[in-house]
Amino acid sequence: MSLWVKICGNTSFEDAMVAAAAGADAVGFVLAASPRQVTVELVASITPKLPPSIEKIGVFVDSTLEEIETAVRLCGLTGVQVHVGGGSELAARLRERLGPELRILRVLHFGANLMERAMAAAGERDVDAILIDSRTATAVGGTGIRFDWNAAESVFRGAGTRLVVAGGLTPLNVAEAVEKLRPWGVDVVSGVEAAPGRKDPEKVREFVRTAHEF
Repeated sequence: MSLWVKICGNTSFEDAMVAAAAGADAVGFVLAASPRQVTVELVASITPKLPPSIEKIGVFVDSTLEEIETAVRLCGLTGVQVHVGGGSELAARLRERLGPELRILRVLHFGANLMERAMAAAGERDVDAILIDSRTATAVGGTGIRFDWNAAESVFRGAGTRLVVAGGLTPLNVAEAVEKLRPWGVDVVSGVEAAPGRKDPEKVREFVRTAHEF
């Protein structure tokens, strides 16, 4: 199975279509405070025009079950990426409400006790994959900053579940990240942008092409 590739932080139909045409497996829409934040209404206007084969992932930060469920249904999302402070309850309730086909990604930030946190999340039966990302004091994602891949290598090799690497990826370094970490998937935002919230089509194409070589 080839590497799963997600192009995140899309703010327009045109950018999402660039990712789809490039062969990305998924596009992401940030429904949380961010320079790339979009509204449910905008996403709902974009997703019906995209190819049925591409996954449409909503990104949520500390959202309630009801907020996520409403967005999934209105936007026709096929998956969710959740930044949450605790427990497996949210994933389990999302699975109960929205069914087995929904892709549920759980975000963990690189830092202390990552292996323990990753193994705990791996035990959440309703989580399909864990996304390891960087964070700053003011941003929980889309930072453009890569974490320490050397320090994270043992986590990616030993967590026993699907792991997605994010944070600071670009067309120039994605091969290095994949060779070192051997993730199930990769997720990129700022590394394929011309400006915050606006994609560079050539960077998108190069990123997807390079990642899909693995």
